[in-house]
Amino acid sequence: MRFPAIYVNPTSQIILVGVTCFATVGMYVAVSNLGAGGTRDVALSDISNGVLYGMFAITGLVSGGINNLLGPKVTLFVGTLGYALYLGALWCFQVQGTRWFLILAGGILGFTAALLWSAQGSIMMSYPLEKDKGKAFSIFWSIFQSGAFIGAAIALAINIRSGGLNAVSTPTYIAFLALIFLGVASALLVLPPNRVIRGDGTVVKIEASSKVRDEIVGMVRLLKDWRTLALLPMFFASTYPYAYQGSVNATVFDGPTRALNATLEGAGSIVGALFVGFFVLDAKHLGRRARGYLGLAVVTTLTIVIWSVSLSWQVTFQRDYVQKHNGSFINYHDSNYAGKGTLYFFYYFNDSCYQALIYWIMSAMTNDPFQLARFAGLYKAVQSAGNAGSYGMDAVLTPLLNEHLASWTMLLVSFPLAFTVLRTIKETNYDGENEIDVADGKPTDTVAGVGLIIEEVEIEKGTVSRAEQSV
Repeated sequence: MRFPAIYVNPTSQIILVGVTCFATVGMYVAVSNLGAGGTRDVALSDISNGVLYGMFAITGLVSGGINNLLGPKVTLFVGTLGYALYLGALWCFQVQGTRWFLILAGGILGFTAALLWSAQGSIMMSYPLEKDKGKAFSIFWSIFQSGAFIGAAIALAINIRSGGLNAVSTPTYIAFLALIFLGVASALLVLPPNRVIRGDGTVVKIEASSKVRDEIVGMVRLLKDWRTLALLPMFFASTYPYAYQGSVNATVFDGPTRALNATLEGAGSIVGALFVGFFVLDAKHLGRRARGYLGLAVVTTLTIVIWSVSLSWQVTFQRDYVQKHNGSFINYHDSNYAGKGTLYFFYYFNDSCYQALIYWIMSAMTNDPFQLARFAGLYKAVQSAGNAGSYGMDAVLTPLLNEHLASWTMLLVSFPLAFTVLRTIKETNYDGENEIDVADGKPTDTVAGVGLIIEEVEIEKGTVSRAEQSV
């Protein structure tokens, strides 16, 4: 089958995955910023999210293997469907009050989200060249976070206009569902690894899919690797602060200001991703291990500075902030707001850098998309367990200072362990892993546009696609 050369390019595939997540995960976050679909029932929200993260954590342990068996296209497609169902359940609850359907949809979304993120991680970490893996994260993360940013901006506009968020209207639900189905469709455009051609002419992977036995053996080997165990605290801590940051946002700020903070969070995520990917992790004139050390130094410094500033503010208040301030929340017009809004921007600037470092370390350990899919699934499983723990901690009204210190401590503990893993990173994995390179052979298909020829070459393990540059 003929494909334009630009289509088989890793960057194009990563943009496609970014669009898929923008239109699915991004819209899920966006509608949450619009008042969680009108669900004013906190208990129902806690139950649904608990089921979601529980299923996410369980499925994440096997989602990488499922991706390798089905292929990234099918896995990503199935992964998107849960977001459409969950948004439909929110709409149904608002109109019909069907609590059970929202809880069921949360469980299904937990299952499908694990599939989506395993496929995403495999594609983003394995398709680019080693020198471009930081930029690949930047491209994906900035596109993906644009969905949350747009949703927060819409919520901000509504808040400023009306002073609060009411139930989400039917036309708004229809618009969000249309975007989600666009994401569902875009997932079908993703190519398997054996059809993607890197800039140096190599094909990402020989096989298009794996086998059950290979997946079992591969997962056992992954869990037996001490470096995997050393990264688990980093996985667990990666989104642990979200509950604390959200709780402070709800405790201290009024509606319009909470929406403004969410907008600043989205902007911080986008700017942070572009900064760390292009200028740190893929910095020119530095070796790969040196770039890893630089990334760790930048993230550690940011974490110490930002959370130190946060602590200096946190010690001045607790959950009874409003009661002690005569029922008044902080508004963005207040003179004492500017520094706090800036803090929320840098919370998520730092978060993007932290997430990028995790993905970069995993992708520096191997170029194998099958192994990276297992890594991505495990990462999301442990991350979801951390999410569940942090929201559980917040649900029982733990003092905010305790939540702050717990979040900060987990982040700090992860850095020395990450350093031990970075010490093992080789300057390249190309010499130790199978790469399908440019080779002569009988051409059987042509990639339109730049004379790339897809050929079938017989090797010991079977017939695989290879790429030849035709002059």
